[in-house]
Amino acid sequence: MAITQLTIHAPTLDSLKRAQNNARNLLKLEPDAQIEIVVNGPATALAVTLTDEDILSRLVICRNSLQAQTLTAQPNVTLVDAAVQHLAHRQAEGWSYIRA
Repeated sequence: MAITQLTIHAPTLDSLKRAQNNARNLLKLEPDAQIEIVVNGPATALAVTLTDEDILSRLVICRNSLQAQTLTAQPNVTLVDAAVQHLAHRQAEGWSYIRA
């Protein structure tokens, strides 16, 4: 069976909480799954406060959202210029997409 490649889109506070649970639940079943949690919009303010290293290693934060809210991401978190572009590229690469 192929390794699952999943992008979980989390644009709101509640969706970021769900995305973290979704990621953890999938990893229990498939420890080798490749999972990204793509954060933009209001969820960005919560994302920059997270400290769980396993979640931080999977976060992809939108620079546009950071700049709009004058926020700074944690070191070693992946940043992309625009979440919408990153999501489109991942889908074109064959990654599955869910909105949390």
